[in-house]
Amino acid sequence: MSPSQPLVLAEMPSLSKLYVNAAATAARRRVLGTHAGTTLPAGSHEVRGVKAGVGNLTAYQHLVGETASDVLPAGFVHALAFPLAMSVMNRDDFPLPLLGMIHLQNHVVQSAPIRFTEALDIRAWAENLRGHRAGTQLDLVAEARGAGEATVRWRGVSSYLAKGVFLPGIDKTTAAPPPDFLAPDPTAIWQLGVDSGRAYAAVSGDFNPIHLSVLSAKALGMRRSIAHGMYLASRALADVGAAKGEAFSWDVAFDAPVFLPARVSLDISTVQDPHGSWQCSDYVAWNPRSGRKHFSGSVAAL
Repeated sequence: MSPSQPLVLAEMPSLSKLYVNAAATAARRRVLGTHAGTTLPAGSHEVRGVKAGVGNLTAYQHLVGETASDVLPAGFVHALAFPLAMSVMNRDDFPLPLLGMIHLQNHVVQSAPIRFTEALDIRAWAENLRGHRAGTQLDLVAEARGAGEATVRWRGVSSYLAKGVFLPGIDKTTAAPPPDFLAPDPTAIWQLGVDSGRAYAAVSGDFNPIHLSVLSAKALGMRRSIAHGMYLASRALADVGAAKGEAFSWDVAFDAPVFLPARVSLDISTVQDPHGSWQCSDYVAWNPRSGRKHFSGSVAAL
């Protein structure tokens, strides 16, 4: 359930300004030795009357391989809501550092189609602060409704890890090692160029430096730039195709980054009911040279 009393913003925040502010906040906390406590902000952020740009939608559909349509893809709605979710993590009372957050997984419920002509009310908040064997994790929740409507049409829960950050009073968790991954026969091979991060940033607005170039990624401790996780997940969703219909759940868990340029193998397996109707599709992607799994997930009918 979403928090009450949202902070209503006049417009969607600028991601570039959020990243700059996050860097300044991190530097200030290092110098002063201060931190923002051990609890998540209680309130939510909201922007009303948000509309997608048709040019941006078309570019997004082309980039991830979605069929041209006036219906917003589920991954596009995530990108539309992402700056608002980021603004929650950019608050002065947010206890974890925004920069360096690792995207662990996503759970999306698309309960009804959203057309690009419709205005949306979007709300985001943080919840479920908890331990992780490597740091502290939390969930960022975003919801999209038709303007003035009460019914949620799209809901996304993104789990993030602040690696190496252990807050007082939050215990580490232990987890069994993942099972060995045996790569199946791929149903598709993706060739991702070194500019893939910049291309997705142009349609999503997410200009996180770790995705843009070798130099900007190295400045943040990465050996090369990496592909956006939601770009990869959105391509897999597009590869599932129209069988998913207009109401579905969509899950993805990220295991290892995709360093650019890259060659990625993908397998999609589909389950049908006894009448031959689509029920769900499971997908997994891996490095065809090393066999290391990059991400996996599923799309299921509601």
